[in-house]
Amino acid sequence: MHITGSAISLNVADVEASARWVQSHLGFQVAMEADGFCSLSHPDAGVTLIYLRVGLPTFKPETMAGHASGLLVVFTVGNIDAEYARLQQQGVQIITPIETEPWGERYFQMGDPNGVVYQLVQWVTPLGQTHE
Repeated sequence: MHITGSAISLNVADVEASARWVQSHLGFQVAMEADGFCSLSHPDAGVTLIYLRVGLPTFKPETMAGHASGLLVVFTVGNIDAEYARLQQQGVQIITPIETEPWGERYFQMGDPNGVVYQLVQWVTPLGQTHE
């Protein structure tokens, strides 16, 4: 199999709100849009974000047409502390303050207007280990 692209498709009540949020705070740009649909890309992300309005008749299968819950949209960044400070200054809703896991994952989580949870992460030296 040869994969030529990748996307995450999220069902949300207000497509425009999530689209504006990722444009304003994460630097995504609209690639395509229509009523109840928006596809956004980012030159560094390697994935397209798609928002679909909950209840669109074109969404198949209908049993999967619920809200984007229980999902984390995760992006790895180069300077987690700078991103955390920048997003705090922008008034972004921080759900989980910045912390570092013992295995070296330094991260924080934030929420968009539809309740979609985004996580930024930077991999650092695991606690108790040093590079020699």
